[in-house]
Amino acid sequence: MSSGSFTITPNGPFSLAEAATFGFGQRDGQGWDGCMRLAFCLDGYQEHVGVEVRQARPADTGRADVHCVFHGPAGIDADRVRRQVARALSLDHDGAEFLRVGDRDPVIGRLQAAAPGLRPPLFYSPYEAAAWSVLSARRPPRQMAQVRDRLSAAHGSVFDLAGVRLAAFPAPGQLLRVESFPGIPEEVLRRLHGVAGAALEGCLDVDHLKELGPERAMSELRSLRGIGPFYSALIVIRGTGFTDVLPVGEPKALALTALLYQLPGFPSQVELRNLAEAWRPFRTWAVVLIRAAAWRVLGDEPAA
Repeated sequence: MSSGSFTITPNGPFSLAEAATFGFGQRDGQGWDGCMRLAFCLDGYQEHVGVEVRQARPADTGRADVHCVFHGPAGIDADRVRRQVARALSLDHDGAEFLRVGDRDPVIGRLQAAAPGLRPPLFYSPYEAAAWSVLSARRPPRQMAQVRDRLSAAHGSVFDLAGVRLAAFPAPGQLLRVESFPGIPEEVLRRLHGVAGAALEGCLDVDHLKELGPERAMSELRSLRGIGPFYSALIVIRGTGFTDVLPVGEPKALALTALLYQLPGFPSQVELRNLAEAWRPFRTWAVVLIRAAAWRVLGDEPAA
């Protein structure tokens, strides 16, 4: 194992605390102590790395650099790690451009003020997004997150990151060697093997999916066993970093949009598309912000 470090200077506002406490899919959003710990399979899906991420206090310039220390096999290119961390934290885009959406749309502007620096945290890769989709389909997310963590500890790589042990999900080659695992039904494991095979064939490479574009990428992903329209959209939107894909079928986002914009009911697809014209080229970011910060503007979220 070897270690290295790098610094990312965000363009525009960015809050590491918002990213670390977001809570979705691969993270539970609990236990923020000033260090965000990441453990993942590097693009190319052969090696694992662990990363400790911290953010400096804003300097006189208003910028707050993001400092990263990484651990992985000897010879790992720091720039590869940097690019993937930047993508996973949406630091590969200009947040100042997103602020201009808030200038055009006062509702988005209020949400940005309520959650300054919130950017969509992504899955580490389309491969890990697809694996999570298969594992969690029609199953309790918290329970399956525990199964995934045990699978990662048993068959992936474990890193000690700022005093906490964190396991990276198995690389595709490792996953294909898993013949059975407690908590994972045989059919689900077959589907995971399908995801691993697709990753090894290059079908889940970020560059490949971005070259296809959102619609074609979603269509191609639906050829994977167990991946339907909902999960193909999840993989493309939250696994690649497309900023301007508008999810039109998310009930929670539709309900919150209706409340924020004082609409008489859920907006239709046409109404949502018209409303979202002001959000371009960050329609994905705007919807994530609505889902994450709406109750900070509206008041206390109703009890479930």
